[in-house]
Amino acid sequence: MGRDVQDSTVSLPELPFSRECPYHPPNAYEQLRDSGPLTRVSTFDGTAVWAVTGHAEMRTLLSDPRLSVDRDHAGFPALTRVVALRRPQQHSAMRTLLRTDPPQHTEQRRALARSFALRKIKSRRPALEATADALLDRVAPDGSAELVESYIKPLVTAGMALLLGIPDDQRTRLHELMYHYFDPIAPLAEYLRELLTSKEPGDGLLDDLIAQVAAGTMSEAEYIDSATVLIVAGQEVTVSTIALAVPTLLTHDSELEQLRTGVVPWTNAVEELLRFLSLTGGTVRIATADIEIAGVVIKAGEGVVLLNPAANRDPAVFERPNELDLSRQRRNHLSFGIGVHQCIGHNLARMDIEVALQRLFERFPTLRLTVPIAEVPVRQGIVFGVTAVPVAW
Repeated sequence: MGRDVQDSTVSLPELPFSRECPYHPPNAYEQLRDSGPLTRVSTFDGTAVWAVTGHAEMRTLLSDPRLSVDRDHAGFPALTRVVALRRPQQHSAMRTLLRTDPPQHTEQRRALARSFALRKIKSRRPALEATADALLDRVAPDGSAELVESYIKPLVTAGMALLLGIPDDQRTRLHELMYHYFDPIAPLAEYLRELLTSKEPGDGLLDDLIAQVAAGTMSEAEYIDSATVLIVAGQEVTVSTIALAVPTLLTHDSELEQLRTGVVPWTNAVEELLRFLSLTGGTVRIATADIEIAGVVIKAGEGVVLLNPAANRDPAVFERPNELDLSRQRRNHLSFGIGVHQCIGHNLARMDIEVALQRLFERFPTLRLTVPIAEVPVRQGIVFGVTAVPVAW
């Protein structure tokens, strides 16, 4: 039998923690790990939850149907005050994929699955590479650029447009909807509603969804919510990962040299960067039944925070976990999760990251930061972000 842990929240560490170094998880994660793979911590309001730092335990729990993502469960923990304040007015789009459990989640995912198949994603790569080259052509004569606004964001927008099947002449509008509004949900919904009747036929995700609406197997509201959550949910992490990967590679000379000489393939490098950077501040769940694991009992109604960056640095799984090793062969990081709630867009994100970095570093072999790494502006949050990457070549 597992031990039943009773504690007071008074002396518990409080999540979330801040990063001391941009490309390393908070140091406090190691202190949690010293206490075991599951540790009691508290949230900002004093709620006691379980923090998971062990890789094996996290894999098990992410696949356990007794952990729910449904925030309507009483006692579902919030990591920050901002998240807590948003709950009363959650948009219905957030009830698509992100906050639903099977069988509803299974049905929602099935409606989208065809467009996210690896073969389908790979077919978009030549067009994405052409976009990357065009963006780099635009800044090349200047000899310097700020990459987040001039290259990374528009390239990730292009990847999303290719997935959705939005024509090239409408990418600018999609980009504006995603980045020029404080709250993009309403204008995105209006745009998607327009496309129901105005979109030219194609082979994108929106075409699949519009066909389902026409067939009566999906409502107009479900179409809008499904497309909205996909557009909004994946952008921030992908943009931030690319943005932080650039200074990370530029400050790891020997690793970058392996890429430039072809010793390490870019596909392998992307997996190690995803493991090493791990920008999310934790995946939140709630137990719907008692779960015994690693010698403890997670009781029904207790919150669980799965600290993916900590699991990706677990020394029981990854040798020298705190070192960037692009030749590392292990691909079992948990940056996209695992199980039924694994990120549906992981193939697209991988392609976006690889194309963005490979085209950039191959185009500008003398690429360098124009400020010290400590001066690259960052944003702490549930998703850690780099807000600007000033470079020259």
